[in-house]
Amino acid sequence: MKSLKSIMVALFVLSITSCNAQLKNIKTETVKVFGNCGMCKSTIEKAGNKKKETIVKWNKDSKIATISYDSLKTSKTDILKRVALVGYDNEMFVSPNDTYDDLPGCCQYGRAKKEVFPTEKPKMEMVKNHSEHTNSETMGMPKSATEIIKTDYLRLVFDNYFEVKNALVQSDGNLTSIKATSLLKSLENVKMNALEMDVHMVWMKVMKDLKADANKMAETKDESSQRTNFISLSNNIYSLLKIRKYKTPVYYQFCPMANDGKGANWLSTENTVKNPYYGLAMLSCGKTVETIKK
Repeated sequence: MKSLKSIMVALFVLSITSCNAQLKNIKTETVKVFGNCGMCKSTIEKAGNKKKETIVKWNKDSKIATISYDSLKTSKTDILKRVALVGYDNEMFVSPNDTYDDLPGCCQYGRAKKEVFPTEKPKMEMVKNHSEHTNSETMGMPKSATEIIKTDYLRLVFDNYFEVKNALVQSDGNLTSIKATSLLKSLENVKMNALEMDVHMVWMKVMKDLKADANKMAETKDESSQRTNFISLSNNIYSLLKIRKYKTPVYYQFCPMANDGKGANWLSTENTVKNPYYGLAMLSCGKTVETIKK
């Protein structure tokens, strides 16, 4: 049995090597793609494969796809979009609900994610030459998909966070509530399909707390309550900014007196300290402890 398994592994490696010989500028990666059966394997590989451009081999037991592609003609992102658009969630993109629902019963794997990709099915067209590939990001994809690619959702989140901070600096509870409402809206608009994998992982950890804090700040005009929620809000925004840099340097600042003497941090686009926890009462209390460069 052990010998048979070794032979099967060798044959699989040989098939990959043989296929790779057809490609130029080869880059090979392994990625997680969800699915159940042999029918899933056929659909995933058909969606991912492109003649003289991409070769995809999917293992139904490990749920791992080995993708080999010409790095001058396509990318892992482009391949995994096509796979998601035929019904299969993967480590970068989530399939549309209606596409997933259209899969045969045996192919409907358990889904933990709820965010979805575009709602239309892809047109599986061949890229005939390199010049046509320049539009491969949007070929066969609905307008909503291209909007996901172009919109920088997290930058909007960061922009709104800084507006909330500035309102607290002014000690204006009413303005803080308004700005927190805008922040909450930008958080809810984030499409995790549009996030890079490392950013996506951090986002999944902090999004619930970010939305909860923003919502609580939006619901009240009491500055003391708003500042309490701003502590954890700032900590989670910091986690995102560390992995997904802002357009300009960001200054991570600290006030030792805030949070009942335990200290608290916040983020600012200015190196000059303007304390959101005390506002006009003690505007310059604190210091910059870290600079997060672009």
